[in-house]
Amino acid sequence: MAREIETKYRVRDPDALLDALAAAGVELGAPARQDDQAYAPRGWDPSQGKAGFTFARLRTQGRTHTVTTKTPVANAMECVEHETAVADREAMHGVLTALGYVPSVRIVKTRRTGTAGPIGVCVDEMAGAGVFLELELVVDDDRDGRAAQAGLDAWARGLGVELERTTDTYDTLARRAPA
Repeated sequence: MAREIETKYRVRDPDALLDALAAAGVELGAPARQDDQAYAPRGWDPSQGKAGFTFARLRTQGRTHTVTTKTPVANAMECVEHETAVADREAMHGVLTALGYVPSVRIVKTRRTGTAGPIGVCVDEMAGAGVFLELELVVDDDRDGRAAQAGLDAWARGLGVELERTTDTYDTLARRAPA
Protein backbone atom coordinates (compact mmCIF):
# COMPACT_ATOMS: atom_id res chain seq x y z
CA MET A 1 0.00 0.00 0.00
CA ALA A 2 1.68 3.20 -1.18
CA ARG A 3 1.10 6.44 0.68
CA GLU A 4 1.98 9.89 -0.53
CA ILE A 5 3.00 12.23 2.28
CA GLU A 6 3.42 15.86 1.31
CA THR A 7 3.74 19.45 2.38
CA LYS A 8 2.83 22.48 0.30
CA TYR A 9 3.96 26.11 0.43
CA ARG A 10 2.85 29.33 -1.23
CA VAL A 11 5.94 30.94 -2.75
CA ARG A 12 6.40 34.71 -2.55
CA ASP A 13 9.57 34.93 -4.67
CA PRO A 14 9.75 32.17 -7.30
CA ASP A 15 13.20 33.26 -8.53
CA ALA A 16 14.66 33.03 -5.01
CA LEU A 17 13.11 29.57 -4.64
CA LEU A 18 14.60 28.35 -7.92
CA ASP A 19 18.03 29.67 -6.86
CA ALA A 20 17.74 27.97 -3.45
CA LEU A 21 16.68 24.66 -5.01
CA ALA A 22 19.61 24.80 -7.43
CA ALA A 23 21.98 25.53 -4.52
CA ALA A 24 20.52 22.47 -2.73
CA GLY A 25 21.37 20.33 -5.76
CA VAL A 26 17.80 19.98 -7.05
CA GLU A 27 17.69 19.86 -10.85
CA LEU A 28 14.20 20.71 -12.07
CA GLY A 29 12.90 19.38 -15.35
CA ALA A 30 11.26 21.42 -18.07
CA PRO A 31 7.85 22.93 -17.33
CA ALA A 32 4.92 20.64 -18.14
CA ARG A 33 1.25 21.60 -18.31
CA GLN A 34 -1.06 19.44 -16.22
CA ASP A 35 -4.80 19.50 -16.81
CA ASP A 36 -6.56 17.81 -13.88
CA GLN A 37 -10.22 17.07 -13.39
CA ALA A 38 -10.92 16.35 -9.74
CA TYR A 39 -13.80 14.09 -8.71
CA ALA A 40 -15.58 13.72 -5.39
CA PRO A 41 -17.89 10.97 -4.20
CA ARG A 42 -21.58 11.65 -4.95
CA GLY A 43 -23.11 13.52 -2.00
CA TRP A 44 -19.79 14.77 -0.62
CA ASP A 45 -19.58 18.43 0.39
CA PRO A 46 -16.33 20.30 1.22
CA SER A 47 -17.72 21.15 4.65
CA GLN A 48 -17.50 17.41 5.49
CA GLY A 49 -13.70 17.40 5.25
CA LYS A 50 -11.85 14.70 3.36
CA ALA A 51 -11.22 12.03 6.00
CA GLY A 52 -13.11 8.82 5.29
CA PHE A 53 -13.67 9.59 1.60
CA THR A 54 -11.85 8.47 -1.54
CA PHE A 55 -11.38 11.05 -4.27
CA ALA A 56 -10.29 10.66 -7.89
CA ARG A 57 -8.27 12.74 -10.33
CA LEU A 58 -8.02 12.44 -14.09
CA ARG A 59 -4.83 14.11 -15.35
CA THR A 60 -3.59 14.88 -18.84
CA GLN A 61 0.05 15.85 -19.30
CA GLY A 62 1.11 16.02 -22.91
CA ARG A 63 -0.45 12.94 -24.53
CA THR A 64 -0.49 10.91 -21.32
CA HIS A 65 -3.64 10.43 -19.23
CA THR A 66 -3.60 9.01 -15.70
CA VAL A 67 -6.30 8.30 -13.17
CA THR A 68 -5.49 8.48 -9.48
CA THR A 69 -7.51 7.76 -6.36
CA LYS A 70 -6.54 9.38 -3.08
CA THR A 71 -7.83 8.38 0.34
CA PRO A 72 -6.69 10.75 3.10
CA VAL A 73 -5.18 9.13 6.20
CA ALA A 74 -4.14 11.48 9.05
CA ASN A 75 -4.85 14.63 7.01
CA ALA A 76 -5.49 15.73 3.41
CA MET A 77 -1.72 15.78 2.72
CA GLU A 78 -1.22 12.10 3.60
CA CYS A 79 -3.10 9.77 1.28
CA VAL A 80 -3.21 6.16 0.20
CA GLU A 81 -2.88 6.39 -3.58
CA HIS A 82 -3.61 4.16 -6.53
CA GLU A 83 -2.66 5.37 -10.01
CA THR A 84 -2.59 4.01 -13.53
CA ALA A 85 -2.31 5.25 -17.09
CA VAL A 86 -5.45 5.28 -19.20
CA ALA A 87 -5.73 5.33 -22.98
CA ASP A 88 -8.86 7.47 -23.30
CA ARG A 89 -9.61 10.41 -21.02
CA GLU A 90 -13.26 10.73 -22.02
CA ALA A 91 -13.90 7.01 -21.54
CA MET A 92 -12.29 7.16 -18.09
CA HIS A 93 -14.47 10.15 -17.24
CA GLY A 94 -17.46 7.95 -18.10
CA VAL A 95 -16.16 5.14 -15.89
CA LEU A 96 -15.65 7.49 -12.93
CA THR A 97 -19.11 9.04 -13.22
CA ALA A 98 -20.68 5.57 -13.58
CA LEU A 99 -18.91 4.60 -10.34
CA GLY A 100 -20.60 7.50 -8.55
CA TYR A 101 -17.94 10.19 -8.77
CA VAL A 102 -18.95 13.76 -9.52
CA PRO A 103 -16.62 16.22 -11.29
CA SER A 104 -15.78 18.84 -8.68
CA VAL A 105 -13.15 21.26 -9.99
CA ARG A 106 -10.72 21.64 -12.88
CA ILE A 107 -7.10 22.37 -11.95
CA VAL A 108 -4.65 23.59 -14.58
CA LYS A 109 -1.06 24.16 -13.58
CA THR A 110 2.45 24.21 -14.94
CA ARG A 111 4.77 21.88 -13.02
CA ARG A 112 8.53 21.44 -12.84
CA THR A 113 9.80 18.40 -10.97
CA GLY A 114 13.04 17.22 -9.43
CA THR A 115 14.29 15.21 -6.48
CA ALA A 116 16.32 15.73 -3.33
CA GLY A 117 17.21 12.20 -2.28
CA PRO A 118 13.88 10.48 -1.52
CA ILE A 119 11.95 13.76 -1.64
CA GLY A 120 9.98 14.62 -4.75
CA VAL A 121 10.17 18.36 -5.40
CA CYS A 122 7.49 20.11 -7.46
CA VAL A 123 7.31 23.79 -8.34
CA ASP A 124 3.79 24.52 -9.55
CA GLU A 125 2.25 27.63 -11.05
CA MET A 126 -1.51 27.40 -10.85
CA ALA A 127 -3.69 29.80 -12.79
CA GLY A 128 -5.42 32.21 -10.44
CA ALA A 129 -3.75 30.83 -7.30
CA GLY A 130 -0.02 31.53 -7.63
CA VAL A 131 3.23 29.58 -7.31
CA PHE A 132 3.67 26.68 -4.91
CA LEU A 133 6.42 24.37 -3.71
CA GLU A 134 5.23 20.85 -3.04
CA LEU A 135 7.42 18.25 -1.33
CA GLU A 136 6.42 14.58 -1.51
CA LEU A 137 7.48 11.28 -0.05
CA VAL A 138 6.02 8.07 -1.44
CA VAL A 139 6.29 5.34 1.18
CA ASP A 140 5.15 1.75 1.58
CA ASP A 141 5.87 1.43 5.30
CA ASP A 142 4.04 2.43 8.47
CA ARG A 143 6.01 5.57 9.31
CA ASP A 144 4.14 8.33 11.08
CA GLY A 145 2.78 10.71 8.45
CA ARG A 146 2.84 13.80 10.63
CA ALA A 147 6.45 13.14 11.63
CA ALA A 148 7.34 12.73 7.95
CA GLN A 149 5.57 16.02 7.19
CA ALA A 150 7.61 17.69 9.95
CA GLY A 151 10.79 16.39 8.30
CA LEU A 152 9.67 17.74 4.91
CA ASP A 153 8.90 21.08 6.53
CA ALA A 154 12.37 21.22 8.11
CA TRP A 155 13.91 20.54 4.68
CA ALA A 156 11.82 23.33 3.11
CA ARG A 157 12.74 25.79 5.87
CA GLY A 158 16.40 24.92 5.34
CA LEU A 159 16.19 26.43 1.86
CA GLY A 160 16.23 29.88 3.47
CA VAL A 161 13.47 31.42 1.33
CA GLU A 162 10.16 32.88 2.43
CA LEU A 163 7.52 30.15 2.25
CA GLU A 164 3.97 30.10 3.60
CA ARG A 165 2.90 26.57 4.47
CA THR A 166 -0.64 25.63 3.50
CA THR A 167 -2.70 22.55 4.23
CA ASP A 168 -4.98 23.27 1.28
CA THR A 169 -4.98 20.80 -1.59
CA TYR A 170 -5.03 22.06 -5.18
CA ASP A 171 -8.74 21.35 -5.51
CA THR A 172 -9.44 23.58 -2.49
CA LEU A 173 -7.16 26.31 -3.89
CA ALA A 174 -8.90 26.06 -7.27
CA ARG A 175 -12.33 26.48 -5.66
CA ARG A 176 -11.09 29.67 -3.97
CA ALA A 177 -9.30 31.11 -7.03
CA PRO A 178 -10.99 33.95 -8.89
CA ALA A 179 -12.77 32.83 -12.05
